[in-house]
Amino acid sequence: MNAQSPQGFSYQGVARDTAGNILTSQPIGLKISILSGSTSGPVEYSETHTATSDPYGVFELTIGNGTVVSGTFSGINWGSTIHFQKVEMDASGGTNYVFMGTSQLMSVPYALFA
Repeated sequence: MNAQSPQGFSYQGVARDTAGNILTSQPIGLKISILSGSTSGPVEYSETHTATSDPYGVFELTIGNGTVVSGTFSGINWGSTIHFQKVEMDASGGTNYVFMGTSQLMSVPYALFA
């Protein structure tokens, strides 16, 4: 039996305003980009999401299931180089995104098993 890996991966964060205060129970806008090679590398894929934080400011989404801005999730060449995820957020739920950070994507259990 052959199983296919899901076309997406989970992302969870805590929404905060520019002063570091937790944004509780409110809609937020997010833009997620997958960068190739470095934290300033070219964008291979980009998507947007609207999420709502919980009473603790926590939000969850699946990268790969958002509204596509550029590229295709299935077209990302994961084996070509290292990849990074860039996160941008609009604390008011819109599309006026502010850069929040970039981090390297690491192996997940599916990849380690394969």
